Amino acid sequence: MLSFFRRLINSRIGVMITLLAVAMLVVLFALSDISSWGNGTGAPNDGATVAKVGNTTITAGELTRRVKADVENFRAQQPTLTAQQYIEGGGFDGTVDRLIDGQVIEQFARRHGMVVSKQSVDSRLAAIPQLQGIDGKFDQKVYEQLLAQRRLTDADVRKDISRSILIDQLTAPTSGAGQVPLRVALPYADLLLEKRRGTVAFIPTRALGAGVQPTPDELKTFYKRNSARYIIPERRVIQYALVTPEAVKAAATPTDADLTAAYRAQTARFAATEKRTVSQVVLADKAAADAFAAKVKAGTAIDVAAKALGLAAAKLPGVERKAYADASGADLAAQVFGAAKGATIGPVKAPLGWTVAYVDTVETVAAKTLDQARGDLVTELTATKTARAMSDLSTKINDAVDAKTNFAKIVADYKLTPVTSAPLLADGTDPTKPSQPDPALAPVVKAAFAAQASDGPQIVATGAGGAFAVVAVDKIVAAAPPPPEELRLAIARDFTIDRARRAARVVAADVIRKVNGGTPLAEALKATKLTLPAVEPAAASRAQLQASPQGAPPPLTLMFTMAPRTAKLIEAPNSGGWLIVYLDAIEHGDARGKPEVVRAQQSDLGRQIGSEYVRQFIAAMRSEIGVTKQAQVIAKVRKELLGATSTAP
Repeated sequence: MLSFFRRLINSRIGVMITLLAVAMLVVLFALSDISSWGNGTGAPNDGATVAKVGNTTITAGELTRRVKADVENFRAQQPTLTAQQYIEGGGFDGTVDRLIDGQVIEQFARRHGMVVSKQSVDSRLAAIPQLQGIDGKFDQKVYEQLLAQRRLTDADVRKDISRSILIDQLTAPTSGAGQVPLRVALPYADLLLEKRRGTVAFIPTRALGAGVQPTPDELKTFYKRNSARYIIPERRVIQYALVTPEAVKAAATPTDADLTAAYRAQTARFAATEKRTVSQVVLADKAAADAFAAKVKAGTAIDVAAKALGLAAAKLPGVERKAYADASGADLAAQVFGAAKGATIGPVKAPLGWTVAYVDTVETVAAKTLDQARGDLVTELTATKTARAMSDLSTKINDAVDAKTNFAKIVADYKLTPVTSAPLLADGTDPTKPSQPDPALAPVVKAAFAAQASDGPQIVATGAGGAFAVVAVDKIVAAAPPPPEELRLAIARDFTIDRARRAARVVAADVIRKVNGGTPLAEALKATKLTLPAVEPAAASRAQLQASPQGAPPPLTLMFTMAPRTAKLIEAPNSGGWLIVYLDAIEHGDARGKPEVVRAQQSDLGRQIGSEYVRQFIAAMRSEIGVTKQAQVIAKVRKELLGATSTAP
């Protein structure tokens, strides 16, 4: 989740460009369930001005709708994402900037004479898969239905598509720039070769001890301040009924009449037959084929004789006469199936030359009576009738779904067994009972989380043999922390750890103060009078940090932000304590004699410079068009949206 928001916040332009291609999808599909955000209006005053962009204004209502659309859009990538996480994680600020930048770019484009033709907008609309019919072409009725569902007009959609095309036309060429001069890359290459050496000390949280028992008031205050850490993501109570081939077993069991009819329809299959294994070689001319046949008839194995000519004998195992005739011709089949085992036939004229064949084995298969064929027929007919019965049942239930029949009635009408799940997360787990989710229910859970609260039941394929499930969302449990009484032990544990962590920070900060004042690190650590782990040496180059596939350790990264003979503080993972990083020395890099390093840096910069050009381009456009943001109104919208999330997923 953190990396997701890091990309969202720190790559604003990249995210904006990525969303250009789906701007129209956001409008059409991401605004599908505004009501799920509670009962408020969503903004303190929908008409209040959030920002003035050139000669237009962006209102609080417009920003509110766009934030909700972006939450739904990003939720497609992060199914467990909550509105609160999006807003508090920086997504709200990203939405504000994208909304403003979209207006800026559109006004800049139109000011400089750029237009978008109706044909261009039409082609973008026609390319949206969700607007296409079963023939793969744009379906006007589907489009009109979606407009009605989303309470949009055709003009709304076309305006957004037109804007996305203008943005794409202005930014795409710039974002694709990748040329970086040698002199620009050289200083970065020098930095890449820079090396730093230092020392890392650790003040563990556990070294401070658990302390006294916390009071009820302390625990209450701690929970209030840290309730976000206990939030359980959105859960859904799912109603489903599994329909497996076992459910149609009675209807799928073949009767004696079925078996008799099937046996009579396949008389040839169960009649007596003969199978032969045949080896054969095809030669180009008659003389060679005659010589080859004579050699085989004299006792040389056909595969050995073929190998002597640089050929390989084709072996046809257990072939029947009809199949052999279809493949090799009726004339050759008549001779092969008229000969005895061990006979050599040919040469016989074939389409590609002359065929010499050898009969390896002869197997006579006796005819099967109905009783003897019963087992095979029962298996085959059962499978056929099961598939047909499952298909018929699925069609009937699907018709009921299309007719807006509710889950309870469908279950009752078709005598299905309903199941109501516990409140489940998007991965199928129940957070109150740590256990692995049932893989068989994965399609059911996925479908339930893709549905809206107001949707009716749906049919979901669940496995082989046509198995499916009727699925409905019974209840949506919004993301929220559980009552504190359910977390009493966890809160007490976390409070104790947090108190020790803060005490450890005081100790670590005192060590930092002393070291930066000239006290040797070893002496400052000894003065704490705590039992501490031994200090660890640390050394790396920038190149090593960049090459680490898991990401560089934070202490090493911190070293490259420090001045020599200074110390800085960084928190250890999982509230484990505090790391004191001391930088001993810096060894500057020199890439002038390493052209391969410089070229690699040119390539790396080339992949990023396009986005930087776009960033600067948009900054220049903002300056020309003029942007004024109303910070107080924006803050009110943010606060109102956070309030709405108390009843929103």
